[in-house]
Amino acid sequence: MKIIDIVGDNYLGKWNKTRTACRGIVIENSEILLSYESVTGQWMIPGGGLEENESEADCCIREVAEETGILVNTSECLLEIDEYYENWKLISKYFICKVKGTTNTKLTEREQKVGMEARWLSVDNAKNIFSKHTSYTETDEMRRGLYLREYTALCELV
Repeated sequence: MKIIDIVGDNYLGKWNKTRTACRGIVIENSEILLSYESVTGQWMIPGGGLEENESEADCCIREVAEETGILVNTSECLLEIDEYYENWKLISKYFICKVKGTTNTKLTEREQKVGMEARWLSVDNAKNIFSKHTSYTETDEMRRGLYLREYTALCELV
């Protein structure tokens, strides 16, 4: 498994907070499954936080299902991206997933508020969206970092 570090301009030089998330890259018929926030216009690879006593693969499966309604099987973890912002280390573990069925989504209150929905896009279109991460440098550091992370993951794994 490859590990890539991304260090934000606002990194304080050490961290005392850590969050681990697992993310699923689901490709079918040359399209990739993404989570889209219709209120904010923000895209992301589906995934989220690792819960206590949960395996990384189970986290990926659960998060993809909750956000998109797609049930998947996963590969082993193929990529880890470690991001450093302020006093945080954010760990994202990426899995390649295959569709095995569907279920109902289970969105958090925040995800409901931002209008999260599953969307299939061509892989090229997804890479193009995430490649524009530098356009958010002055306006939205969170989105800049998220898009840089997702672009990096797609370039490594797809």
